[in-house]
Amino acid sequence: MNRPSPNPAALTLALFASVFFIHAADNQAPDGFVALFNGRDLTGWIVPQGDNGHWKVVEGVIDYDAESEAKGDRNLWTEREYTDFVLQVDWRIKATPYTNPGVPYILPDGTHARDIRGQEMKLALPDSDSGVFIRGSGRHQVNIWCWPIGSGEMYGLRMDPKSPPALKAAVTPRTQADRPVGEWNHYEITVRGQSVTVVLNGKTVIPPVTIPDLPPRGRFALQHHGGKQGGEWNSPPSLLQFKNIYVKELKP
Repeated sequence: MNRPSPNPAALTLALFASVFFIHAADNQAPDGFVALFNGRDLTGWIVPQGDNGHWKVVEGVIDYDAESEAKGDRNLWTEREYTDFVLQVDWRIKATPYTNPGVPYILPDGTHARDIRGQEMKLALPDSDSGVFIRGSGRHQVNIWCWPIGSGEMYGLRMDPKSPPALKAAVTPRTQADRPVGEWNHYEITVRGQSVTVVLNGKTVIPPVTIPDLPPRGRFALQHHGGKQGGEWNSPPSLLQFKNIYVKELKP
């Protein structure tokens, strides 16, 4: 049986509608959530004083080149504070021009592997570095980077010598769930009381963990990291983009 040839105009219209739908879906909060980024500008965010345009919006995403000219804090903060919440963030690493010579081989208990001489094992890998601060605290940030352990760990707690072994293990990712550099990733971070859960790309990398010193309330931040010396990166830069940043506030 002969089938009618597709109508080119209809196909073009369907393709346009599909692309428009996908684009329109970005930065539109799902039911129960509020969008923290409108896809157009940085309304609702505090740009570092003296930043000089390095935190900016490009084609519907928050774009950062890791070269803020601010003299003090260079992170991008929300204006509002939050207590208990579910936070969703899409992020992607744009590039990894810096090779980090000291990436550790992290064991499931949060400690660093050592060789037969007892020396800490380190890897030289292309790296970028950023994170999401929760409740206003860099110590309690959820990391974004290229380490083999994967994004989602809480480095400030894992590396604190005062943290008990059980806490160090609890804030170490259970699996590496990152997508390749250049692709979008999706965080869902749930904070209720002193409990934190991190899901990356649908996988629970940090099951619910109780963090005794977690501040009771605070703002979110997207982290600045990196610097240059002689025009070359001397640490992993936060060459990141963010979109679809949504929050659902939870009742106590």
